[in-house]
Amino acid sequence: MKHIIYTFVFLSSLTAPAQEKAEKKEKIKVVYGGVYNEDNQKYPGATVLTKKERQVQFEHEGVDLWCDVAVLYPGDNLLKAFGNVFLQQGDTLQLNSGYLEYSGNSKLAMAEKEVVLQNPDMTLTTDKLYFDRNIQEAYYNTSGTVEDSTNVLTSKEGRYYLTPKKVKFVNDVTVTNPDYTLHSLRLDYYTTTKHAYMFGPSTIIGKDYTIYCERGFYKTQSEEGYFVKNSRVEYSDRIINGDSLYFNKPDNFASATNNIKITDTINKGIVKGHYAEVFKEKDSVFITKRAVAVNQIENDSIYIHGDTLMVTGEPENRIIRAYYDARFYKTDMSGKCDSIHSNQKTGITQLIRRPILWSGETQMTGDSINLLSNPETEQLDSLRVWDNAFVIQKDTLTKNGYNQIKGKELLGYFEENELRVVDIIKNAESVYYTRNDKQELIGIDKHVSGNIQFTLAENEIQDISYFINPDAVLYPETDLPENARKLRGFVWYGDEMIRTKEDIFDENDNNIELVKIRGIDNPIDIEAEEEEYRRAMMDSVPQRLPPRKAPPQTSGQGKRDSIPPSTVDTLAITGQNDKNTSGTGTTDTTGIDTTTVNTFIRDSTGIHIPDTTATDTLPAAPVPADSTGIPRKTDSVPPGKKPVPLPPDRQSGETTNPEEEPQ
Repeated sequence: MKHIIYTFVFLSSLTAPAQEKAEKKEKIKVVYGGVYNEDNQKYPGATVLTKKERQVQFEHEGVDLWCDVAVLYPGDNLLKAFGNVFLQQGDTLQLNSGYLEYSGNSKLAMAEKEVVLQNPDMTLTTDKLYFDRNIQEAYYNTSGTVEDSTNVLTSKEGRYYLTPKKVKFVNDVTVTNPDYTLHSLRLDYYTTTKHAYMFGPSTIIGKDYTIYCERGFYKTQSEEGYFVKNSRVEYSDRIINGDSLYFNKPDNFASATNNIKITDTINKGIVKGHYAEVFKEKDSVFITKRAVAVNQIENDSIYIHGDTLMVTGEPENRIIRAYYDARFYKTDMSGKCDSIHSNQKTGITQLIRRPILWSGETQMTGDSINLLSNPETEQLDSLRVWDNAFVIQKDTLTKNGYNQIKGKELLGYFEENELRVVDIIKNAESVYYTRNDKQELIGIDKHVSGNIQFTLAENEIQDISYFINPDAVLYPETDLPENARKLRGFVWYGDEMIRTKEDIFDENDNNIELVKIRGIDNPIDIEAEEEEYRRAMMDSVPQRLPPRKAPPQTSGQGKRDSIPPSTVDTLAITGQNDKNTSGTGTTDTTGIDTTTVNTFIRDSTGIHIPDTTATDTLPAAPVPADSTGIPRKTDSVPPGKKPVPLPPDRQSGETTNPEEEPQ
C-alpha cells in the first residue's frame, strides 16, 4: 500500500498544474529546440520539439536533458521526453531511458523503458524509475538491478538515496558476489562502503559457509559481519547458533554471545554456553559462561561442564577440555575434578586434580582417574584410578556405616556401560559390614591383603575376594569403636554428589548475568528517514486544479498561433532554434523571448554538493564528431566545477514518435 501511494503521489506531482504562489517557480528552459510545432488537439497548450542536427536539449536548476522529441507544457512547467533520453545532474549523475516526464514545479521525474541511472559508485537499471530532485531520491517497484565494482544487487522494489549513497532494496533481494550470494527480505546497501544491512529472513551462502539471520550487518568486500535475531553460521562440520554472532571470513573466525549452541554435525556432539569463539582453520571452539558439552553414548548422553570448554581437532580426532571446576554427568555415573581432558580418538577421558567419581551410590577417589571407552562403539570399557585409590559406599541399614576399600591403584571393568568388576591393586584394605540373608548385621569385617576384587550389581557391592596374604578380623559392631571403622584417608562427598544433569551447574552458573545484546544501528535512522521522506513527498505535490480544456481553434488559425496567450510569456528559450521566424533579434512570430540559461543552479534542498575530484566522477564522455561545430558548454561553468560533456549518444539518427506517449 505504501508503494501504491508513493506512485500516485509521483504521478500527481508530474501532471498537476502549478498552484499560484508568491514564490515563482523557475521555468524549464530550452537550450536547443531543433524543429518545433504545436498540435493543440493532441497536445493542448504544448510545444512539440524535434531534433534536427542534434538532439533537443533542456535545462532546469542544475539538470540538463537531451532527447529526440519533447512535448513541453509551458503553463504547467512540464516536459515529456521521448527517444534516447539522457538526463545529467551535475557531473556525477546520469540517467538514460526511452521516455521521461519531468515537472519543473515539483522537480519530480518519472522515467520508463530501459532506464539506466549511473553515478561513479554504481549503475541502476529498471523498467520504470521515479526521481525526486528535492530530496535527491530515486524509487522503482518494477524490479531493478544495481551493479557496482563489487556486487550485483537485484530486488522487486528499491529506493536510492543520493546524499548518503544508499539503496534500500525490498522483496526478493539478491546480492551476487564472486565469493558468495546473499538473499534477504529487505536490505540497505551503501554504495561507497559496500556495507549491507539486512532486515527479515536473510541468508548468505559462501564457498564454505552459510549464514542465516533476521537482522544483520555485512561488509560485502571483506566478508565480515555481525548478526542478531535467530542467527546461525554453518560450516561443513559445525553449526553455530546464538543471540548474537560475529563472522570474519578472512580470519576463518566466528564468535557468539548468549544462548549459544554449537552442533558437531559429524560426531553429533553439542556445546552450549553464553560466549564462544570458533576458529575454523584450527578446528577449535572456545566456550564459556555456563558452558556444557553434550555427547551421545549409545542410548545415553554425557554432559561435561567447566568454567571454560575447549573443543579442538578434526572430526576424527576431537579433544574436549573442561576447566576449571569441571563436572560431568550421565544417568549411571557422574564426577567432578579440577579439569577434564577427553580424546575421542583414543577413547580416554582424564579426570585431573582431586577427582571424584560416582557410580550409582559408590564413590571413587584417587590422585587421578581415567575412563576408557571403545572408540568404535563409544561404550565405556574400563576405568583406572592412579595412586591412593579409595572406594566408599554407604551402608544403607546403619546410620553412619560405610563400606570401604582402598589400595594403591584401581582397575574397573564395564559391561554394557555399567561398572561390574573392580580390582584394588597393592596394599589393599577394606572395611565391610557383613550381613546374613535376612540382612541382619553379623559384624564389621576388616581385611588387609595384596589385592582385592569385588563385583557390583545395580551399582551395589555384591561379592568381595581377597588375594595375596589376606588377613581378616570380623568385629561385632559393639566391639569396634567409631574411629576404627574408617580407613585412613576417608572423606565422604555424598553432599556433593551429582545426581542430575542440572547439578553440574553451581549457583554462580545459574545466576549468571547475560550480556545485553547490542542492536545494529544504521548510519541513518530508518523510521525518521521514512517519515521525512513521506512529508517531503506530500509537501512537493501542488494542489490539483480542474482538468485543462483545449482552447477553441478558429478557422485559419495556424498550429504555431494555437498556443494560448497565457503560456507565451512563460517559456524561455535559449541556444539555437531552427524554427522559421519573422522579425528581428531573438523574437519570432510566437512572441517567445530568448534568454540566457544559468546552467548550474543549486539544488532546492539546500544540500551542499562538494567539488568533485577525479576519484569520484565518471570518466568524461567523448564528444562525437558532427557537422554543427557546436562547442561544449563551458562558458557557464562556475569555478571549481567540471564542464558537462555533450552526451555520447546525442547524434542519434533515430526519432521517436511522440504519439508513443504512455497513457
